[in-house]
Amino acid sequence: MVTEASSNSYLGVTAIVTALYQFSFFVIAAGFKIDKVTDFAGTTNFVVLAVLTLILNGTYQYRQLVLTTFVLFWGIRLGFFLLFRILSWGEDHRFDDKRNNLLRFAVFWFLQGVWVWTVSLPVTVVNGSSKNPAFGVRDYVGWAMWGVGLAIEAIADQSKLNFKNSISNKGRWCDVGLWSWSRHPNYFGEMLLWWGIFVAATPVLSGGQWAVITGPILLSCLLLFVSGIPLLEISADKKHRSNPEYLHYKNTTSPLIPLPPAVYGILPAWFKKTFLFEFAMYSKKLGAGNHGKNS
Repeated sequence: MVTEASSNSYLGVTAIVTALYQFSFFVIAAGFKIDKVTDFAGTTNFVVLAVLTLILNGTYQYRQLVLTTFVLFWGIRLGFFLLFRILSWGEDHRFDDKRNNLLRFAVFWFLQGVWVWTVSLPVTVVNGSSKNPAFGVRDYVGWAMWGVGLAIEAIADQSKLNFKNSISNKGRWCDVGLWSWSRHPNYFGEMLLWWGIFVAATPVLSGGQWAVITGPILLSCLLLFVSGIPLLEISADKKHRSNPEYLHYKNTTSPLIPLPPAVYGILPAWFKKTFLFEFAMYSKKLGAGNHGKNS
């Protein structure tokens, strides 16, 4: 029988595999000074870790198979979507200050490895566990969260791609479909599905294994405060800050959680900041007082 000690030993194995996987792609990216493989390397690394830990344990319990399949489906869909998108659009401007700076580029790839390993923790622990409790509410709730999150992310990704590929929309911000209810619905879907995986993993967790909650927490913090929403908001504000239609869109559209504009627009600023993630950092380029007002 697989012991909890052996389950925890998979943490070291996944750390080594992640380091080697990311380093391999880093060598390619740095050698050719390209960033087209970056997101593909990140998302597919999740798939590698999920499948690897499932095979290493060899118990193939239903819960393990479900969560591994979730990661497999998410990683392949998103990985190839991002790869085809960057091949179509060209260079990723997030790396304009890193592409020709080997140290900065290396730091990014190291942090990407940390992100992959940490966010994968719930699945790593479930796949390495010998425990197989009966299915309950937490399993079904987690699966539902994953399903809704994946659907929102996939629909948002495709609708934005279609919007950007239309010549008539050149120079405009995406405000169609889910993007009319959220300025970043794809990120909302991403957070929701990974929190769903964590919830579905909780029936197996005990003692120090609850620390795997750092996975979805790290993902949420990165998207909310570091490399996700802040960079995109600042970029959009810089481009469109003089456009009244854009200011109206921003004032009436939730930054993350999808809500009808008619509802979000009338909510008080304190409520938006406290409960709906409308942080001041998302409006730096607009100047003080230009955002967060009722419309």
